[in-house]
Amino acid sequence: MAATTAGARFSFSPVIRCCAATPAPADKLKLNPVQLPTRRLFAVSSQQVSTSAGEVVSFPLPAQGEGIGTESLDATATANQGKEDEQIDNPYAAAVRTPQEAMQLGKTVKDYFVEAKGLIQSTASDGGGHHPHWISPAEDGCGSPTADSPLFLYLPGIDGVGLGLIRQHHNLCKLFNVSCLHIPAKDRTSLRGLVQLVEKTVRAEYGRSPRRPIYICGESLGACIALAVAARNPGIDLVLILANPGTSFEKSQLQSLMPLLDLLPDNFHLNVPIMLGLMTGSLVLILVLCIFSHLCSLLMKPAICDPVKTFMDNLVRGLPLPQATGGLTVDVLAMSSHLSILSEILPKETLLWKLQLLETASSYANARLRAVKAQILILSSGKDQLLPSNEESQRLRAALPKSVIRTFDDNGHFLFLEDGVDLVTTLKGSLFYRRRKHRDFVTDYIPPTPLEFKNIDAKYRELEVATSPVMFSTLQDGTIVKGLSGIPSEGPVLIVGYHMLLGVELSPMVTRILKERNILVRGIAHPMMFSRVKEGRMPPLSSFDDFRVMGAVPVSGPVLFKLLSSRAHVLLYPGGMREACHRKGEEYQLHWPEQSEFVRMAARFGAKIVPFGVVGEDDYGEVVFDYEDQMKIPFFRYIIESTTEEIPQVRTDAGGELALQGVHFPVFRPKLPGRFYYLFGKPIETQGREEELSKDREKANEVYMEVKQEVYNCIDYLKEKRESDPYRNVVARMAYQAIHGLDAPVPTFEL
Repeated sequence: MAATTAGARFSFSPVIRCCAATPAPADKLKLNPVQLPTRRLFAVSSQQVSTSAGEVVSFPLPAQGEGIGTESLDATATANQGKEDEQIDNPYAAAVRTPQEAMQLGKTVKDYFVEAKGLIQSTASDGGGHHPHWISPAEDGCGSPTADSPLFLYLPGIDGVGLGLIRQHHNLCKLFNVSCLHIPAKDRTSLRGLVQLVEKTVRAEYGRSPRRPIYICGESLGACIALAVAARNPGIDLVLILANPGTSFEKSQLQSLMPLLDLLPDNFHLNVPIMLGLMTGSLVLILVLCIFSHLCSLLMKPAICDPVKTFMDNLVRGLPLPQATGGLTVDVLAMSSHLSILSEILPKETLLWKLQLLETASSYANARLRAVKAQILILSSGKDQLLPSNEESQRLRAALPKSVIRTFDDNGHFLFLEDGVDLVTTLKGSLFYRRRKHRDFVTDYIPPTPLEFKNIDAKYRELEVATSPVMFSTLQDGTIVKGLSGIPSEGPVLIVGYHMLLGVELSPMVTRILKERNILVRGIAHPMMFSRVKEGRMPPLSSFDDFRVMGAVPVSGPVLFKLLSSRAHVLLYPGGMREACHRKGEEYQLHWPEQSEFVRMAARFGAKIVPFGVVGEDDYGEVVFDYEDQMKIPFFRYIIESTTEEIPQVRTDAGGELALQGVHFPVFRPKLPGRFYYLFGKPIETQGREEELSKDREKANEVYMEVKQEVYNCIDYLKEKRESDPYRNVVARMAYQAIHGLDAPVPTFEL
């Protein structure tokens, strides 16, 4: 029977409910499977994709480190072309939260307690209340599971309720068939029994779909069980998500809690009135507060836990009760109504049993780390007050070759219940979402949600305000218009242009194109954003998570082939890192290879090629210490050579300077910010010339040179026209915005 509490619905999983130790009677089970999208989201450009909310969205794909950009559409251009765009709402234009997202983000620890109570009552009435079993969240608006959606198993921490992902269910259920393990408070199943239960479920799913990965997400105790299952099943394709894993139990504060529990009365029930009614300084009160402090660390935010610990310290020092309670916040006192539920979830004997179980599971998992072959994502909290999670994540990273780390510096132990934590976004950014054995950058790509895009856009807001980008495009008849209406709506489209110093033009371009045209451009990026040959001085891969969420892909012929064949909008910088890290005096110079391969690839699919130019880098900085200068100094030469060895190399078959892709940071003298100007040239057609351009290298080279020259033409046009822009200087723009508002579009030169 499904339990309905505070708007949340749970049901027993129809696929794996049979793995519970004691199944509930069949006539009492309401099989309500996890809901997922009815359609699979492919990485397409202008094809229409239905969202879970039912609206129709045109999804192009974002550029990897090589972005997109857009301005407001010119009224004339909109009338000339883009009729069908007017009929499609752009969810990225405003990027506001959907009601479902708002509901999920509004859930708190309070909802966890309320829904936990309903779940406890529901499972007890179903007849399986004393045995571990699987439950499946059925969130409103999630759609129905797709045939190829992977199984996602959640293994809880010592609370055992299975609601640790309550704030993540809405997004997870769009991509996975989610089932959560519920371990009732009175259950005393051994570690071996729990491992076998999960293992039986995993093997059953593997038997049905051997080519599909199985996800296991575990918190603290659940992470230890996940590692144990992976060690016992190295031949099954498992993806583990370990959140603050309990493998560090021996180094944690949890050990100190076990002897304290033995000193409390067996029938003791934790609640605030009892705590405040005890004598100040009594041993029982101090013990109670120690336990309460630990439980607050487990089930609340650090901001709530700290006053509790201060309260306890004051009592130990012998301060009067009124003075000691002065540090308690309203939030802690408000939790008193839920402490009775906490007593049901973790009564004294259950908490003691779970801690002993965690100690055993930690030892078991640590002894078998070498046998784990699974792909692993380790999530560690910087303010975990129960486990040394940051140190443990580094230890596990060294012991598990196929693992990566994502750190949440401002979050506590109960990670998935905290604000600002979105597990699906983390999976996207770390490239941990896939439907088959190997990840496909095209078919496994899920476009960003409007909220994800809004969060990413906000990170680069200051750059956009400082540079006030102006964007122009060219219609098919050669007319230059303000805005991006000249970029073709229908793919495949290959956007090719100039890479400014350090690629600062990317984020304004990417966000503008998506907001204005609802076109998500897939950027071809350097492989250093996706992998490392070895660890060293390079920034962590997590630094590039936002680019991957926005659709960045590593440079590769097969990937470009797939993107164009899926009718995507693709962004390509032929000059690559050599252009973005150019030498002194090389502003606006193209450093392209001699080969015309991208023209031949575009021609195979009849793709339109859109050349573009961008100017403005000479108004924000001037290179004063470049690659040549640094290579003359032994210290800097060593840094460049050692750093270059850390990343995969590209263009190894190229000659000349393009083969010298030394990783370095050009030192530049900053200037008072000027303004960025973009111009997208007239689209160059390859349709109808597929055979000619694919086989005749001379013809392809002619088109290649045409594209290159058009990029130079765009740059020259912008350099000339910007001289007449009265708002090129940041001071003039600030004065204009002071009068008209920070979000008011700043005028520019006349066309």
